[in-house]
Amino acid sequence: MTDERTGADILIDTLGELGVEVVFGYPGGAVLPIYDALFRQEKAGGAMRHILVRQEGGAAHAAEGYARSTGKCGVVLVTSGPGATNAVTGITDALMDSIPMLVITGQVPTALIGSDAFQECDTVGITRHCTKQNYLVKDPADLEGVIREAFAIATTGRPGPVLIDLPKDVQVAAAASRAPRANHGYRPQIEPEAALIEAAVEMLAAAERPILYTGGGIINSGPAAAEALRELAKRTGAPVTSTLMGLGAFPASSPQWLGMLGMHGTYEANLAMNKADLIVALGARFDDRVTGRLDAFAPHARKIHVDIDRSSINKIVSAELGIVGDVGRAMSEMVRVWDARGHQTTDLSAWNARIDEWRAKRSLAFPDSTKEIMPQLAIRRLYEATKALDPIIATEVGQHQMWAAQHFDFEAPNRWLTSGGLGTMGYGLPAAIGAQIGNPDRLVIDIAGEASIQMNIQELATATQYGLPVKIFILNNEYMGMVRQWQDLTYQGRHSHSYSDALPDFVKLGEAYGWKGLRIERPDALDDGIAEMLAYDGPVIVDCRVAKLANCFPMIPSGAAHTDMILQANEVSGEMDDEAKALV
Repeated sequence: MTDERTGADILIDTLGELGVEVVFGYPGGAVLPIYDALFRQEKAGGAMRHILVRQEGGAAHAAEGYARSTGKCGVVLVTSGPGATNAVTGITDALMDSIPMLVITGQVPTALIGSDAFQECDTVGITRHCTKQNYLVKDPADLEGVIREAFAIATTGRPGPVLIDLPKDVQVAAAASRAPRANHGYRPQIEPEAALIEAAVEMLAAAERPILYTGGGIINSGPAAAEALRELAKRTGAPVTSTLMGLGAFPASSPQWLGMLGMHGTYEANLAMNKADLIVALGARFDDRVTGRLDAFAPHARKIHVDIDRSSINKIVSAELGIVGDVGRAMSEMVRVWDARGHQTTDLSAWNARIDEWRAKRSLAFPDSTKEIMPQLAIRRLYEATKALDPIIATEVGQHQMWAAQHFDFEAPNRWLTSGGLGTMGYGLPAAIGAQIGNPDRLVIDIAGEASIQMNIQELATATQYGLPVKIFILNNEYMGMVRQWQDLTYQGRHSHSYSDALPDFVKLGEAYGWKGLRIERPDALDDGIAEMLAYDGPVIVDCRVAKLANCFPMIPSGAAHTDMILQANEVSGEMDDEAKALV
């Protein structure tokens, strides 16, 4: 290899040296030199694999699913203009949910930048606020250093997307690479301050009503962080709840598990947060779906907030003790200090007895029906049929997403892929594809809604092309269910454009793409239909027809307090019970 290489070759070589195994992308004129370098790498027996998606948004979500399920950095390669703008939703999604991603976008030649050239857009300007960092590289000699720096920024501290915009002339120009760049002062604080850890341990030891409020940061920190959480919970005896993004960090089978908290969280989780005297926030950011009405949030609790992102602490909820650092390291240190100081598990019998009273509400119970499939039942039966297989579950966004979070129990991290902060419909199918690429021997299921699945339905072809045995389990109620639910609860049942009048035949659609299609229409056919889906060694799409007017409860209305939860309604008839009516 000569000292001088083209920008495209520098890019491919550097990604290989960084251990990148998979690139999700879609070619176009402004990235053809890079695709030519990829072609040469593949012919030479290189290890890097390119996955051709069917739309650039699918590439970004597939990279998210790959990253979330493997712990590695997802890499995206798209062309200029519409290629870059199509990826913006996935980039923003990754920023909101702290997913490590490196995005390479083509750009028009440097001499044409700013001239409104064909397929030109200001990619750096457009993505400035939805990336951790972005770059426009104008000299191929700078490229290797930029790539290494971008990769480090994407994968350290609070993970997130970083974008490199690469003009076409820089891709074809040859240069000798300069020395790798420094990280421009980006030095995330990994180790927490010892004095703050000691103070947190003493607060925990003195608490009478503690709760561990956990988030996606624990999963991002790696498997050791999930183990540290288990040890911390064991030492303290404190109950554990989680955000949507944190599911799997703590085993759902534990008696200390309260379930998810927040807008569609359990009664016991939300009431425990409200009545706690100490909240320990671990890798969570107090987002609005968790806190509800801020002036009524946890009025009796002191707060400890542990987060690697300094800006998250005191951003929304003031904490008596803020600890900046990797949450896994922080929890391990808490356990060490707890043991070193000889603390014993606090007697929390009175607190646990109160929690048991809230559990007795059975807030996740749902009506039974012999005539129609309740969506909650479909999720429970899917869980029971697959739990021994330890599947990876992706979701789209909507009611089905919340039902999956409520009724599919997770015992370990990196099994739950969903769009939390941005709430992106169309996320689930490409994310499942990315997860299947990264975990070829695992069962991967996308739990979907009939509206959301159509947002990126074209990615069925990607799974077909690469022989990916992804399963799609659609809860088909013929509505944009969460929109319809809100319209019933707050807009007096005015269903403005929330009914899907022209749905495809999902069985025939799947078959047209080379998938196996199944339809389940009765409760007594659920188990057999799920078994048939699992038995097929290839991609399967299941159209599970569920009750049209089922609502997702519990629910805290937007802007309400944790104590204003709407509990189970009469879902089969679609009418709210008296308690629900009184709260709306």
